[in-house]
Amino acid sequence: MGAAGRGRRDRGAMARAFGPATERMLELANVTRGARVLDIAAGAGDQALMAARRVGPTGYVLATDVSSSMVDLAAAAARRAGLTNVDTCVMDAQSLDIDGESFDAVISRFGLMLIPDPNKALTEIRRVLRRGGKVAAIVFSTPDQCPYLSIPHAIARRVGRLALSTEPFGEFRLSGPEVVEDVYRSAGFHDVAVHRIPTRRTFPSVAAAIEYAKPYQSAN
Repeated sequence: MGAAGRGRRDRGAMARAFGPATERMLELANVTRGARVLDIAAGAGDQALMAARRVGPTGYVLATDVSSSMVDLAAAAARRAGLTNVDTCVMDAQSLDIDGESFDAVISRFGLMLIPDPNKALTEIRRVLRRGGKVAAIVFSTPDQCPYLSIPHAIARRVGRLALSTEPFGEFRLSGPEVVEDVYRSAGFHDVAVHRIPTRRTFPSVAAAIEYAKPYQSAN
């Protein structure tokens, strides 16, 4: 399956599994009508579209990602949804080409934990936030709370002797309340709160779950 088809399928699966958690993230970031919202590591853009519907025609959402293919998917999704208040841009969160104090809210769903230097990214995020603005990010909990990812990773390390590109911590590098708080505070944020939001993924079969877990294949 090409990246475009996989992205559309994954967006629907993500919306079903993580829709409530995403809504909570948008609430915590105070994404309301008329707000300017920056989406970091937006991926295929599901949460960016949700934010765009919240802010309405007087608001604005900029969806960014280091992957041009993901940015293209997000832009296509916005067009299909008829949302004209969404822009997309290839951009590294560690070096945002954005004016300071230009956004009311910053969101990131399952992206902050994959950035090589999350402290640098959060420092940049703090720079582009307006006074009184809020940032909310969703990251994975500890490995024992997320067996769908942690078990395959453990097998790969033990049997295949493979290493993840984001070693040493992979998707779980920001797991645990203290870890998340520390990285925010070290970037200059003061009013930091961590919320636990349980989620559950379901699949029609084991084969479907395995297929979903496969990496993206290039459309080229």
